[in-house]
Amino acid sequence: MAKISAKQVLWYIPNQIGYMRVFTATLSLFLMSKHPMWTTWIYGISCLLDALDGTMARKYNQTSSFGAVLDMVTDRSTTSSLICYLCVAYPKYAPLFQLLVSLDLSSHYMHMYATLTSGGASHKKIEKEQWLLHLYYSRRSALFTICAFNELFYLALYLYAFPQLWHFNLPLVGQTHVAGIIAVICLPGYVFKQVANVIQMKRAALLLAAKDAENANQKQT
Repeated sequence: MAKISAKQVLWYIPNQIGYMRVFTATLSLFLMSKHPMWTTWIYGISCLLDALDGTMARKYNQTSSFGAVLDMVTDRSTTSSLICYLCVAYPKYAPLFQLLVSLDLSSHYMHMYATLTSGGASHKKIEKEQWLLHLYYSRRSALFTICAFNELFYLALYLYAFPQLWHFNLPLVGQTHVAGIIAVICLPGYVFKQVANVIQMKRAALLLAAKDAENANQKQT
């Protein structure tokens, strides 16, 4: 059986999908300030491809550490870039958006680093005692739904910054931006994602501290 080279891993089908995600996300950044509709479609394609790469990895048995890191880095970079624009669109709420970016980046970095340090095979393997994280990572439908709500919430805030789009009248409410409706619908899933980030960061901190304590005790013996 022929050996698999590093170059072949780089060109695994799911990793090619990852590169397409990077390209579409980057393209959306250049359109973001003046072309909200094109941005929404292209950014949305990048997010939808996120659900495809994992499926292809399992179908063709092409899972890889590089692919897992590429997927997570692309996720975090894409969302963070959109939030950067929201800081410009809503300068009053920039500190809140900055905190949310910091929470997202730090929780996922600590989570993956703690998993690798503790010898875990995947950052998605969560013990059942952590029921919320276990639900989030063990059920693909839950993971996809929560991530979709998270991205749609940010996209709704982005579209809300363009008042010329999609207004209609609602009884007892008056003139309403459709993006505001989308944001309200997605809010519960978005809040769930932020709570999961906090719990994830706490779990990672405990794993790292437990490993440090183990190493310190070994040195004393």
